[in-house]
Amino acid sequence: MSPAKRLRPRKSLRTILILWLLIFSIVPLAFITGYSLVRFEQGIDQELSTRLLGNAREIGVQLSEIQSNLIFETHQIASDKALTYYLTANNIAQAREGLKRWFNRSTISHRLWVFDRDARLQVALYKDERGQVQRREKLETMIEMNETLLKSINAKDEMLYMNIASDTTDNPGKPRESRVEFSVYTKILGTGGKVVGYVEEAITLDEYAIQNWGNRLNVEIFFFQPDKPTIVATHDDLALYKVDTFLPHLKEDGLFELNIRSNPYSLMLREQKWGDTEFILGLGASKSATTAILKNVKFAFFTVVSAIVFLLICLSVFASRILLNPIYEVLQAIEKTDFDQALLQIPTTNETELGLLAESFNDLSRRTFESQKALRDKIQELEKANNEIRDTQAKLVHTAKMASLGQLVAGVAHELNNPIGFIYSNMTHLRDYSQKLVHLIEVAEKHPEKLSQEKAKADLNYIEKDLPKLISSCEDGARRTRDIVLGLRNFSRLDEAQLKKVDIHEGLENTLQLLTGELKNRVKVVKKFGQLPKVNCYPSQLNQVFMNVLSNAAQAIESQGGEIHITTRKLADERVEVSIRDTGKGMNKTTLEKIFDPFFTTKGLGSGTGLGLSISYGVVQKHGGDILVASEVGKGTEFKIILPVDGPAESKKTVAVI
Repeated sequence: MSPAKRLRPRKSLRTILILWLLIFSIVPLAFITGYSLVRFEQGIDQELSTRLLGNAREIGVQLSEIQSNLIFETHQIASDKALTYYLTANNIAQAREGLKRWFNRSTISHRLWVFDRDARLQVALYKDERGQVQRREKLETMIEMNETLLKSINAKDEMLYMNIASDTTDNPGKPRESRVEFSVYTKILGTGGKVVGYVEEAITLDEYAIQNWGNRLNVEIFFFQPDKPTIVATHDDLALYKVDTFLPHLKEDGLFELNIRSNPYSLMLREQKWGDTEFILGLGASKSATTAILKNVKFAFFTVVSAIVFLLICLSVFASRILLNPIYEVLQAIEKTDFDQALLQIPTTNETELGLLAESFNDLSRRTFESQKALRDKIQELEKANNEIRDTQAKLVHTAKMASLGQLVAGVAHELNNPIGFIYSNMTHLRDYSQKLVHLIEVAEKHPEKLSQEKAKADLNYIEKDLPKLISSCEDGARRTRDIVLGLRNFSRLDEAQLKKVDIHEGLENTLQLLTGELKNRVKVVKKFGQLPKVNCYPSQLNQVFMNVLSNAAQAIESQGGEIHITTRKLADERVEVSIRDTGKGMNKTTLEKIFDPFFTTKGLGSGTGLGLSISYGVVQKHGGDILVASEVGKGTEFKIILPVDGPAESKKTVAVI
């Protein structure tokens, strides 16, 4: 069967397509609609629960802040030297005046009481509705702490107390006033830690304050203690319920329902603590609004679903009659196309949007093919250029190393020239002395009678004195030559190309020894080495960094009398720091920002490659460390090389300029 016959739609296929569209669109839509309504209702309850839980957390945080502020303020009052003195001297009037001034500045508490050492109230201050500090003189000397409260205060630095109370009245026309009071007690200590009094600071939440709190959060709030009958609430009817009504719901984590004046409410209970006092915080929200919203949402859902079902039926019919044939034409064209060809082109025989889509596909296919071909060519060019750059970079690094090696060899050659020179000059005298001594031996064997005369002629006494000096001088020169060669071998450490734990100080000393010719009689080196652990590193590469930095420091000092300070120390984060500071000419900000750039140099033409610090940068980065530099014109430059003790890490390190 040909592709055209195989893909040509039949009338039965159109019917199946319509049924398929209706079944697999209307049925899921009906299921989604019902499920969405159920989930929406659950979501409303969940949102309500989340909101009440968030409000409970917010109230808990605010109570915690109130607690912290009250504790802080009571400690401030208790630590007031003047108050301690007045209480010790029983000068209550002066203490009261000082407390009034302090209490007037406080924005937290509503009541401030101070007791003497016998736990009798001496100062009773409170703030009225306008925030003015008032005195309750009638309460002073009439109130005394009970023994249980006093023992609790003396056992701690501070004691937190919470009480829910209701003021009863004999006047039937006056409503009962309930309130929640949070207070903090703190001891006032005098000389020697002796208790001279007690301070109590409290904040009172009456029904009006709790009502404002509830209005701001748009919830109903109520407080009660499990062992007391009083309930303080924003809603009057909530205060009429008994505590036993709510206690069974304490173990429930979610919401529970309660009808208040025929209105459904969702309530949540949370246990809270103020010090050692436990109380219950209740939050509630009316469900009248959510019920109305849910009703409107259901109506909107069913309306939308009905409209969608109608549109789906129409769409199924039009899709089978209008869209199906052009789609199969495109599929037939695609099936006839040989996909093994490099470029895929679909014949465009349809002038509808599908024909435009086929043309766009052909254009996209052609441009993609051309772009891929151009991309392959570019990749080949980039690979070739990258190989050339790598070769050039390797040659430049080799050139920089050879230049550095040339400078090093010149310094070593200069150092070797001196001991070798005077060893060579001593050889003439040693040859002359040896010839004279051999002649004297021959005279002693053949003509003993002429020995005295030959001794005087050869000046044997001078030879006896000078010969040990010449030998010692040659030994010293040979020793110096050996030390220079040994220092060069230790510096290069060619046998240590792998990671190895080494002593940083040894590398610095070897580098300084090789730079002796450049430093001596001109630059003074001041070393301040700390206690360092051995560092896991590439020794020869690290010595090259020290050589580059120290050589630059020496070259920056243009006159005699300059100094190079080398300081080492161990940092707290398992790293070591090597600081190299010179008293040279320094660098300006522009130069400082470019010193790690390859080929950047401030030396004259032919005097430097500009790769020394760039290579040092790469070595320090390879070790997973940092290199920092600070400089000021006329005051010198300081390099700080920071290396991890455990060696290079996998994480990316940064090199900073400060």
